[in-house]
Amino acid sequence: MSHLFTSESVTEGHPDKICDQISDAILDAALKLDPNAHVACECLATTGIVVGAGEMRTNGYIPIADVARETIREIGYDDGSYGFDHKACAVLVAVGEQSADIQLGVDSDKNEKKEQGAGDQGLMFGFACDETPELMPLPISLSHKLVKRLAEVRKNGTVPYLRPDGKSQVTVEYGDDGKPVRVQCVVISTQHAESVSHEQICIDMKKHVIEPVCGKYLDARTQYHINPTGRFVVGGPPGDCGLTGRKIIVDTYGGYGRHGGGAFSGKDPSKVDRSAAYAARWVAKHVVKAGLAKKCEVQVAYAIGVAAPVSIRVDTFGTGSFDDRVIEQAVTEVFDLKPASIIRDLDLLRPQYRNLAAYGHMGREDLKVKWEETPRINDLLKAVSAATQKSANGAKAAAVC
Repeated sequence: MSHLFTSESVTEGHPDKICDQISDAILDAALKLDPNAHVACECLATTGIVVGAGEMRTNGYIPIADVARETIREIGYDDGSYGFDHKACAVLVAVGEQSADIQLGVDSDKNEKKEQGAGDQGLMFGFACDETPELMPLPISLSHKLVKRLAEVRKNGTVPYLRPDGKSQVTVEYGDDGKPVRVQCVVISTQHAESVSHEQICIDMKKHVIEPVCGKYLDARTQYHINPTGRFVVGGPPGDCGLTGRKIIVDTYGGYGRHGGGAFSGKDPSKVDRSAAYAARWVAKHVVKAGLAKKCEVQVAYAIGVAAPVSIRVDTFGTGSFDDRVIEQAVTEVFDLKPASIIRDLDLLRPQYRNLAAYGHMGREDLKVKWEETPRINDLLKAVSAATQKSANGAKAAAVC
């Protein structure tokens, strides 16, 4: 039967996303100075103030307040009339040194097994499906593109009355075959100058944002809710307190795939919340790109201080060309999911995280991140073939017995 699915996204000027970007800008600054820096930086933003807190271990000095202000300026809060201004807001810093107990688990020279262990226990999920060229679910893909388009038309002056804060939501109708058919509903909420009328906002949002992004999926029955309250002048931190890590579903698959619960922003890649989630996406994308399934979810779990995952699971939701356990076995042979190997294979010590902190961490082929590349397709196909043959031989031996 046909069904609906909805996902949302937010602009880079949304209070929570401001905090995510500041946290990741601090991480980038630390990694640029010291690739082996360990960072866990959280951020809070409200009227007139930003607070950065957490733990850090690095060989150099990070001007956290300056990094925060520059990030806020680049987002677009550079005018006091917007209610939040990089020059005028206070920035408080409460960052201490990383716990020596955590250091025991993540540093290979201090770990009793002499290899880098996971920075914490936890479970992470990766997902891919064939609904879009980047192998992401269509609802979250369109939602991200809408808010990215909102930022574009604000910054290039096409719609000059827009302000940085905003949100999108897209409801997609799926047919009986499970494939996306049309967009059933689009919701756009955007901060704006007080002088503009609601009618003008509706006209401009349809013309300059919704139609360029969703055009092929729109029809006469599509519903539109544009600034549904009629007014969105007060936005950003004065309108809603922002916190790092409060948009984890926006950061991943829009609710279409499961989530382990750990946020990404402000965490260096020794934290498997981040690195293993990227790796699980990397594996899932290989499975779909290789034609082994139309959709794939990968779960990986860790114990703190232990390098090898405690479990790896593959689920293709009945769309796989082979049994899930066969694909799972092949995955374990082709992909080393120990933290040190993930960091090496996905080039995670490179400063790259500020740009990921808005518009999603997954499906970002535009940023050339390693977890969106699929160089091991042939290796995976060979491993699946070998696992299939091994399974068949085992079945024959059991039949003889």
